[in-house]
Amino acid sequence: METVSENRCFGGVQGVYKHDSNTCGCEMTFAVYTPPQAEDGPVPVLWYLSGLTCTHENAMTKAGLQEHAARHGLAIVYPDTSPRGEGVADDEAYDLGKGAGFYVNATRAPWKPHYRMYDYVVSELRDIVEKAMPVQTDRHGITGHSMGGHGALTIAMRNPDLFASLSAFAPIANPTQSDWGRKQLSAYLGDDESAWSDHDATLLLEDRGWKGDILVDQGGADQFLELLKPDALAGMMTRRRQPGTFRMQKGYDHSYFFVNSFAGDHVAWHAERLQ
Repeated sequence: METVSENRCFGGVQGVYKHDSNTCGCEMTFAVYTPPQAEDGPVPVLWYLSGLTCTHENAMTKAGLQEHAARHGLAIVYPDTSPRGEGVADDEAYDLGKGAGFYVNATRAPWKPHYRMYDYVVSELRDIVEKAMPVQTDRHGITGHSMGGHGALTIAMRNPDLFASLSAFAPIANPTQSDWGRKQLSAYLGDDESAWSDHDATLLLEDRGWKGDILVDQGGADQFLELLKPDALAGMMTRRRQPGTFRMQKGYDHSYFFVNSFAGDHVAWHAERLQ
């Protein structure tokens, strides 16, 4: 692991790092915020998965999580959203290819050699963070925005032994029934829709549920509501009687202004469950 930069931030350190990824077959960059409490020993960690077109940097600079994380003593991990570099397959569209890994392990060409963001987040990067950073190995929470909210929900429900808390900002909630999902899942996984269900938060919630409670915030003025399908997830939470809170926030859109507005709520919510 190579240090790209480290900056003092709210008494802690905001770092950016890169490494050669065996999982993705390319160089990957990620960011970690370590709070001041980490100077005294390992701290719980919150994973933040970003959305379409983003890198590790967007949330690191726009979401405003560090101040809240410093207050509550949480580390924050910001992975990238896809593999990068020459030789990595891409597409002209913003919602497929680089910046649009959808947190799946691709099984189809030309995506299969590098697009393995599910294994990267669940296994390789987690192992790197636990070995290199002062974080607790048994106190991990996960959240994310849009495509990253989809990733957080699906990864947590498939790996309840690895994550103790779960939330999401405006997640792509029912991708098997949305153009933000059907296009990408068919490209990465093929046309057999039975292979898609493990990457649909609404279907996973129906099938597996979640061991704890879930916090979801959705902007009421989000310009992508028809693509996000929040009604499907909220309805499934009700039908399954899943403990949790789904908040429709009046007037908020899909931007980082929305994420920043409720970042403090989410960090405090995770801190309560992780500590």
